[in-house]
This record gives sequence, C-alpha cells and structure tokens, in this order.
Amino acid sequence: MTDPDNELSVRRVNQSGKSIKDQNRWQLWIIIAGNSLFLYGVIQGNAVKLEGMRSAFKDAANLLPVGLALLISVVLNGLLSAEAKARLVFLRWHHALPGHRAFTEYAIRDPRIDVSVLAKLHGSALPTDPVEQNRAWYRIYKAVETDPAVRQVHRDFLLLRDYTALCLVFIVFYGAVAFYAVSSKKVALIYLLATAAQYLLVRQAAFNYGVRFVTTVLARSMDKEKPMVATQTTKGSRSRRKADDESSKNPENT
Repeated sequence: MTDPDNELSVRRVNQSGKSIKDQNRWQLWIIIAGNSLFLYGVIQGNAVKLEGMRSAFKDAANLLPVGLALLISVVLNGLLSAEAKARLVFLRWHHALPGHRAFTEYAIRDPRIDVSVLAKLHGSALPTDPVEQNRAWYRIYKAVETDPAVRQVHRDFLLLRDYTALCLVFIVFYGAVAFYAVSSKKVALIYLLATAAQYLLVRQAAFNYGVRFVTTVLARSMDKEKPMVATQTTKGSRSRRKADDESSKNPENT
C-alpha cells in the first residue's frame, strides 16, 4: 500500500535543501527539552517545598531519571512506525491513514472540493474501498506534492503526528519517573494529568492537520487541472463555432 506519510516520503528535499523531517527535527527537540525541564521542575519544586532550598542543590540525583526518560523518549519516537503514529492520531487500528477516507469522508465535507468535478478530472468514479481510496489519493498527491500549500500542511501534519507519539511516551515514561521521584503522589498525579491533557490537545491538532493535508491535496489538484479543462473547453467551443460558420457558407445548405 502506498503511504505518503511514512518515513520514506519525508526524505524528499524541498527548495531549501532540507527534508521535511530535517526541518521538524529542531522543533521536536525543543518539545522534548521543554517536557524534560517541566518534569525536572516538578521534581525539584516538590523537593524544595518539603525540604527547603538546600535540597534543590543537593539532590542532583534527580537529574538521572529525567535524563534516562529523555533518552528513552528519543529512542522510542524513532522506533515507532508511521502507521503506529497514525493509529495514535486517528484512533484506528485498521486503515488509520487519512488517505483511507479521502473521498468518502473528508472530500465531501470540504467546501473547496466538488466531488463530481474531481471524479471527472481524474477520469473515473472515485473509489470507496479504503485501500483504493488511499492509492487514488496518493496518485493525486504525487502530482501536486511540490505545491507550497501542500508542502506546508504536510510538514505541519508530520510535526504534530510525531509530537502526538512523543506525548504518549511522556505519559508512560515521564509519568513513571514522576511517581518514582516525587514524594507527593498528589503532585505526581497532577503532573500525569497535565501530560495526558497535552496528548489530547496535540492529538486533536494532528488529526485536524491530517485531514487538512488530504483535502488540500485534492483542492490544489482541482485548481491545477481546471485551467487545462477550461482551455480545452474553449478550444472545443471555438472549433464548433468555426465549423458552424463554414457549414453556413456551404452551398449545399442554401
């Protein structure tokens, strides 16, 4: 099955000379660093509250579990496949990629897209089977992949998809570190709820960008094909008018 959202597809180099993953990498590092600092702040803040300011300087051992959690998060994010990340975003085990619902769900809801016109532009009835939908959408995507709007929304989707996967890692491993290193279980629970809320918000944003990626590809493909269709229609009309004029001059018609 063709999958434009997998790791191979994002190795393409755009005009800036960097792949989409290269462009997103520094932002993901900021996300990881920010969550690690937040966890360390929770651990140290709880220690200061219980033992006074000296504990903030003495308890350097708290850095060890935080550093370990950071390392694990980086490794696991690299191990998770594109399909696994899509499952986390779209909450589906089978046919998780947004392209699997391109025509039956997303295209019909987008005001930019006329599904009947889209079917005419691409020569046949649009598929309804999820696998065939993804394949058909991918073929359309290949024709417009260099379009700036498509490239930007693709980048945004991949960034938030990876961020969603990291959020799950934060919940499991950073949450475990919090319950281990924070003496107050109430504080640890609040931290865990905060990371869970982060996942819910980021997942919804990734979901929205995934749908927008699919529909933007379809909309831009229509914009690209319509001028060609209009030109062909104009030429056809001119040819018919010319034929009619010549026909009217034909002596056999008088």
